[in-house]
Amino acid sequence: MAARTRSSLAPPLCAGAFRPRRRDVTARGLFRAGPAPRRRRKNREKSGKKTGENPGKSGKTAGEKWGEAGERRGEAEKGGLRAAAAAAAAAMVFYFTSDVAAAPYTIYMGKDKYENEDLIKHGWPEDVWFHVDKLSSAHVYLRLQPGQGLDDIPREVLSDCAHLVKANSIQGCKLSSVSVVYTPWTNLRKTPDMDVGQIGFHHSKEVRSVPVERRAPERLRRLERTRSERFPDLAAERRGRDRRERGRQRREQRLQRREQRLESLRSRELDELRSYSSLMKAENMSSNQDGNDSDDFM
Repeated sequence: MAARTRSSLAPPLCAGAFRPRRRDVTARGLFRAGPAPRRRRKNREKSGKKTGENPGKSGKTAGEKWGEAGERRGEAEKGGLRAAAAAAAAAMVFYFTSDVAAAPYTIYMGKDKYENEDLIKHGWPEDVWFHVDKLSSAHVYLRLQPGQGLDDIPREVLSDCAHLVKANSIQGCKLSSVSVVYTPWTNLRKTPDMDVGQIGFHHSKEVRSVPVERRAPERLRRLERTRSERFPDLAAERRGRDRRERGRQRREQRLQRREQRLESLRSRELDELRSYSSLMKAENMSSNQDGNDSDDFM
């Protein structure tokens, strides 16, 4: 019988018989659970980064700071969504340029009746509104130069607007002749009980009409070449216009007050000159000659 060696008689591996070092087991990937090393755990508890119990210089814990950062990110995302929704809801406006007069004029209209609502709300006092009379059509606006009125619209520019309105009317474009009405934007009246795109007038006497007898394809092609599509912020443009207008009025008022002061100074100088001239007249002058030229008053 063969003799048994020491190695063959080694006791079986049991609990506590063999305890490998932690780094060896971790390196082999056998397990990764268990408490963190004592030094790392102490540093973490000391800094308070994970537990959130140690406030920093601002007096807030790390957990509170992370919460506030999350809230700010959420608000930023909501703001971005609101901006995107506002951009998507912005009115599409078609712009044209009429260059048949000495100075170019801007003509614009909305894509549909919903865009027309924004144009009605945020129009300018310099705008003139065009529409086919008694028929559905696009709302076309002509922006006048500062200080101009209905009587100052050049005839060719008026014809451009009238033909553009007729061409953008489903029924009017099929008729040989239509009547186009136009009035200042300030004369438009919109009440809550009106339908979308429906409009009225404050004063019917300020509404004028122009007949459009025949088609003008050359005129429409010329306007079509200048067309551009935009998504403007109509409210912001109106605020900018009002701000510039207030600045212009303030400058005019300052110039007017300056002219008044200069006129007052000139008037005062003239009054002083007239007063001095009246003193120099012979009948207003007195003399010390009384017939006695002696200097003895005793």
